[in-house]
Amino acid sequence: MASVPSLASTVNQRLADALSAALPDAAPADPLLRRSDRADFQANGILALAKKAKANPRELATQVVEKLATGDVLKDIEVSGPGFLNITVSDRAIIETLAARAADARLGVPYHENAGTTVVDYAQPNVAKEMHVGHLRSAVIGAAMVEILEFTGEKVVRRHHIGDWGTQFGMLIQYLVEHPGALDHQGADGEEAMSALNRIYKAARVLFDSDEEFKTRARDRVVQLQAGDEESRALWQRFVDESKIYFYSVFNKLDMDIADADVVGESGYNDMLEETCRILEDSGVAVRSEGALCVFFDDVKGPDGNPTPLIVKKSNGGYGYAATDLSAIRNRVGDLKANTLLYVVDVRQSLHFRMVFETARRAGWLTDDVTAHQLGFGTVLGKDGKPFKTREGETVRLVDLLDEAIDRATAVVREKNNEKVGLTEAEIVENGAQIGIGAVKYADLSTSAARDYKFDLDQMVSLNGDTSVYSQYAYARIQSILRLRGEAAPAAHPELELAPQERALGLHLDQFGEVLAEAATAYEPHKLAAYVYQLSSLYTSFYAECPVLKADTPAQVENRLFLCELTARTLHQGLALLGIRTPERL
Repeated sequence: MASVPSLASTVNQRLADALSAALPDAAPADPLLRRSDRADFQANGILALAKKAKANPRELATQVVEKLATGDVLKDIEVSGPGFLNITVSDRAIIETLAARAADARLGVPYHENAGTTVVDYAQPNVAKEMHVGHLRSAVIGAAMVEILEFTGEKVVRRHHIGDWGTQFGMLIQYLVEHPGALDHQGADGEEAMSALNRIYKAARVLFDSDEEFKTRARDRVVQLQAGDEESRALWQRFVDESKIYFYSVFNKLDMDIADADVVGESGYNDMLEETCRILEDSGVAVRSEGALCVFFDDVKGPDGNPTPLIVKKSNGGYGYAATDLSAIRNRVGDLKANTLLYVVDVRQSLHFRMVFETARRAGWLTDDVTAHQLGFGTVLGKDGKPFKTREGETVRLVDLLDEAIDRATAVVREKNNEKVGLTEAEIVENGAQIGIGAVKYADLSTSAARDYKFDLDQMVSLNGDTSVYSQYAYARIQSILRLRGEAAPAAHPELELAPQERALGLHLDQFGEVLAEAATAYEPHKLAAYVYQLSSLYTSFYAECPVLKADTPAQVENRLFLCELTARTLHQGLALLGIRTPERL
């Protein structure tokens, strides 16, 4: 089905046409329409247009009103102040527009065929290391952006740029050569895999720091690994495979699907590194400086005032992170045919990526038509406003944090369970996991990505305020009403007069597509989270003031059931795009 134009876009177009009719010689103008507390919408664009035309803005506003026909969509238009227009749409227009949305499986949201290809680089843990709280934001924000972009029509290629290469593998592999049974364990449990990797890492580190002969052997092993030595490569692969077992167990707990084909770590670009360096040097983009291959920038200087370069190849012949990142750009643009590259990485890496992107532009890999963006995120803080740590000052393990969220949420579900709700123990556990993980994701996504946020589980699993639990309970409440409706069926009745709470709910439902488009274009999933919370709040007000099953007439019962059902579908879709599930009963 074709997308459904929102009431805002319909009103905006009518205003633009009326402005053109009132000032036929003027260029097309934006009416600057927005939602308003004084009416449904307010248009402020007449002031600027009147100034250009040297006309009286209030008189021009009156002329525009005369050109607008009221009735089907527009119920009332009032000139306010120096030349604002306060616009009220008809109840019929609200319900008819919502009925068109309800008739579409996509709720009338446009799907842009052949919109383009975006590679999203997110969820990038390190091999042989535990995932900690710092890995949460890239995974959650990246997964939400993937869903939002795909829903709007973008072809998305997922990339998990795991840290699977580097000098530390010489130490780990050499230890495994000398202690061949160290990585053997029973089963394929994620925790067991990580426990074995941790033991090896700690033991290898102790040896590396205390035994000069082992340190020498470990450094030699790095050279062998990089040269393609079969034994070294096979043992390196064991570390990668064990780490993946662990990664996937954590992502599974986060209710995220990670496909093995999408995991392309640093090692995946090894064969391109030398060619990348050669292209940059031959083209003059990179130059030799003290033996290293560097790219310089006029606006990037160190504390001493001297230029700080992007080091592509070190003076000892080793490759820097920049060589890998630039090779990844070549692969994603040249082989994957991406139009857009989106990197969901810590805001503290902004300078590095700014330099990498500028280097890629100078090399011609990025252009006006092929662009790269960093979706930078802030730090997860504790309740004290400082970086989130354990009481011992250690980094918080991600799996421990998720387990605690699930435990807290399960306790809330169990406490709220009664004979009326009637959840079984299995349902309590399932709902607890969905609510706990949803709470963690929503707390992250409801904050603008670039900002730091406080990790407060008590607030996250609260039934009140801006939480996912609040919206999940709103959804479950609607499902309860729909189960109790008997023979009454949801049906739109455009002929009915709407209560203020029905109008407010209906107008917000109509904005879903526009909010999604904004979130996709600006890479701002928090806008969708804010929309979902406001929808839940407006539904709560509607529920409190507008009896559904005990409405005055059968037609009103059906119309309110229709609003309930469309709200539930919109909540379900909005939360799903954020990676959050909606239990049917709570």
